[in-house]
Amino acid sequence: MEWSDLAKQVIALGAPMLGSALGGPLGGAAGQILSEVVGAAPTPSAVQASLPSVDPDKIAEAEARWAAAIQAEAETQRTAISETHATIRAEIASSDAIQRWWRPAYAWELTLECAALWTVLVHEFWTGDIQTINALIGATALLATYWAFRFGVLGVYVSGRTREKVCAATGQDAPGAIEKLVKAVVKKK
Repeated sequence: MEWSDLAKQVIALGAPMLGSALGGPLGGAAGQILSEVVGAAPTPSAVQASLPSVDPDKIAEAEARWAAAIQAEAETQRTAISETHATIRAEIASSDAIQRWWRPAYAWELTLECAALWTVLVHEFWTGDIQTINALIGATALLATYWAFRFGVLGVYVSGRTREKVCAATGQDAPGAIEKLVKAVVKKK
């Protein structure tokens, strides 16, 4: 038996948020709260056996504890996001040359590095230097890993810079998926 098997029963008893949580990825955490409140062992079958005789006030208490846990998580996320935004705004306002130029310098260096590799590759094909071409082919796995890492860092830079510009223009960051979820949960209250 799984915690999700109890979802409909708990919803029918008047705890829709807790029941929905039991049916989702947080089912174990919701089940732990439910088992503590009803005084059953922390297993789905033990909780199911005790549910028919549980006082409705206990179900309401479990629902309230679940709502409090979600609220606490939302507040934690809100604080973390707020601190991140404050850091981003402070970095944007910084007059430190290294802070402002390291990422553009990285992007230019990577662009020149790519151009240099292609220049070498085209030159070797043009001159027919099979030994160098074979060495480059032999290093394909290493070069692919290296380039994947370098372009991954550049992608994070581009994404971060976009968020910084949005933050500078609006005074707040563009919400990510987790922030949207937190706002949706808090808004329902």
